[in-house]
Amino acid sequence: MKDQKGSFYLIESILAIAVLLIAVLVVNSIISIPSPDYSYESKDIRTSQDIMELLSKKVNFTDQSFLGEISIILKDNRNSKKSIREISDICQNKLDGYKLTNYKFCENNKLKGKVLASSGNFNNADKVSVATRSYGDYSYTLYVW
Repeated sequence: MKDQKGSFYLIESILAIAVLLIAVLVVNSIISIPSPDYSYESKDIRTSQDIMELLSKKVNFTDQSFLGEISIILKDNRNSKKSIREISDICQNKLDGYKLTNYKFCENNKLKGKVLASSGNFNNADKVSVATRSYGDYSYTLYVW
């Protein structure tokens, strides 16, 4: 029996296009499945890096970064106890403004690991994310858990 109207060819081409579309959808879904990456499993891993990046950014070219401001205060006052107390208050207010619940912010180089601001019990911390930035002779580390 000969197909005079071409209906078999039409049905065959529709089935071929359907199979091709299904294959494309399968490949597309395999490609779009996110791979389990450590940085995406835990929000805390990115928190300390994000906060430290905000502290070290300048708003514009004439401004000083937060880390720059506290470094200048410490350097101008030769790391006196009064300037350390002043910096501790400034850091505590700044970090509390980011609504962090558990953190420790310290200076490692000139002040030999002096904790400038903290909240929570670091000894009971389970998962700690750490970020370090330097400004001049000062090196600051932020621990978030």
